[in-house]
Amino acid sequence: MSRLARTHGLTDVQQEILSTVREFVDKEIIPVATQLEHRDEYPQAIVDGLKELGLFGLMIPEEYGGLGESLLTYALCVEELARGWMSVSGIINTHFIVAYMIKQHGTDEQKEYFLPRMAAGEIRGAFSMSEPALGSDVSAITSKAVRDGEDFVLTGQKMWLTNGGTSTLVAVLVKSDEGHPEGTAPHRSMTTFLVEKPAGFGEVLPGLTIPGKIDKMGYKGVDTTELIMDGLRIPANRVLGGKTGRGFYQMMDGVEVGRVNVAARGCGVAQRAFELGVQYAQQRHTFGKPIAQHQAIQFKLAEMATKVEAAHAMMVNAARKKDSGERNDLEAGMAKYLASEYCKEVVEDAFRIHGGYGFSKEYEIERLYREAPMLLIGEGTAEIQKMIIGRRLLEEYRFQG
Repeated sequence: MSRLARTHGLTDVQQEILSTVREFVDKEIIPVATQLEHRDEYPQAIVDGLKELGLFGLMIPEEYGGLGESLLTYALCVEELARGWMSVSGIINTHFIVAYMIKQHGTDEQKEYFLPRMAAGEIRGAFSMSEPALGSDVSAITSKAVRDGEDFVLTGQKMWLTNGGTSTLVAVLVKSDEGHPEGTAPHRSMTTFLVEKPAGFGEVLPGLTIPGKIDKMGYKGVDTTELIMDGLRIPANRVLGGKTGRGFYQMMDGVEVGRVNVAARGCGVAQRAFELGVQYAQQRHTFGKPIAQHQAIQFKLAEMATKVEAAHAMMVNAARKKDSGERNDLEAGMAKYLASEYCKEVVEDAFRIHGGYGFSKEYEIERLYREAPMLLIGEGTAEIQKMIIGRRLLEEYRFQG
């Protein structure tokens, strides 16, 4: 274990879990990640290994077959996985958010039906808020659900589904007409539906099409897709929580823990970039000595290490606050914002340390350089985080004049 990014106060169980995950990352992920990423290949063997480790059920309560661990434990595991290959952490993140939403907001029947199979990795989760034209403006969604007897009929186009093809359960946010008269605030007329589907691409169900993978700059291996609904019938018992109109709050709760996850990913990628930079700086010689002995490089390493440590501390604080039952949107927003920005900066400094070799696909830092930008926009852009942070600060520090 490195000196940086240590977490104090962990239990023996937490330390054992993290040690197991780190060993798995070092042996099973890092040696093959770049090769798989260049081929944009789904890491099936790695996913099977994660299933055996029980990571798909890490935060699912023990009564449903999971490990019942905290958000902090999960975030630290994500940090380790992202250190190996960020795409792998993305595969379990969307699954985890859906499981968390069902645990927090689902009916008893939904919990008993979905959670045990999600804990075992038999059901893989994905969630869908965004649409092609709206970006961060979730309140502007146009996908809709119309009541028809015992069912709802869903129509619309969703965008940026991580695990869209490989998942077998998608939590989909749409506008719903039932009980929401014209003029109802947009966030009060949204509903989350739990859509079961087979894995694959094309028309996977009558009225449900997953067109294919979106070709991306980075974040490869994991499939990112659209989702098109055209008269998709969903039974009323698959409304998350059993009542319409609560979808926005359910999704925002899921995204709040998702922001801790993205912060953890940023920490993991930054750690790996620092490791690569500090190793290369001691191997590469210029002007008769290792470049690590040049003050300019030492300054870079000092700045990189400080950013790794700071981002990790903020991520841990946000996770612990959520675990304590307190509101953590301010801390999660700060952690996500700082970790993603610092990650980009640390990766770029490691890239600069590598010089021309950093531009070669033979070196791992090239992959990290393409992966880091996704964290600047995932689970809300940096600008959205600053809006959230600013509003919460004004609530906390309201001027009494």
